Amino acid sequence: MEELLLAWFRTDARELPWRKSRDPYAILVSEVMSQQTQVDRVVPRWQRWLERWPTVEALAAASSADVIREWQGLGYNRRALNLHRAAQHVAAHGWHDDLTELPGVGRYTADAVACFAFGRNVLPVDVNVRRVSERTGHAFTPAAAQALMDLGATICLARVPRCGCCPLAEHCPSRGRRFEPLRKQGPFEGSFRQRRAAALRLVADAELPLHELDEEAVSSLARDGLVRVVAGTVSLPS
Repeated sequence: MEELLLAWFRTDARELPWRKSRDPYAILVSEVMSQQTQVDRVVPRWQRWLERWPTVEALAAASSADVIREWQGLGYNRRALNLHRAAQHVAAHGWHDDLTELPGVGRYTADAVACFAFGRNVLPVDVNVRRVSERTGHAFTPAAAQALMDLGATICLARVPRCGCCPLAEHCPSRGRRFEPLRKQGPFEGSFRQRRAAALRLVADAELPLHELDEEAVSSLARDGLVRVVAGTVSLPS
């Protein structure tokens, strides 16, 4: 089954620029950006990020304020601070064998960097890899990681898989099945996440008096280290 998947991948792989790199920093940036963000939105932002901070040392030397500003529009802004802190840690101490020791790096991200940058024999399991593996019942190797991600993202979809064009359909015990929708996050419009994003966007443009902002949102942002409040004035961290 894996050979069929890899043959499909050789002709149908998505063109993602970080796949041409073995730089652990570039791959870490792509993985952090891709968390809960569509890949087509990530590609131009990843390219711009790497142009601005081409090395882990360059990012480590940047200010938190500049990192937060550059992240605007990608959402879940704590990811930006975690990425910045991880870069500072790597710049000071090097890359750990266990990458989960880096700030904000969980098991999947650690395994993705280990596999794609360092060539370690580990299969990074994201939602797409897990879905394909569970539906096929096959134990894929790390060599199939990128192919599994692409198959899950484009063909073996969560609710209505496109079995008619799947290279594994003939051998898949789940062929033709439909699946219950997964629980989705609430809409962004009108949510507290939107209020936080709006407040952070205003402060990213210029420091402002607290009374001119959504104070509840600012308080939440301050707890996450995304803004600081000093003498009634809200600004980005230095």
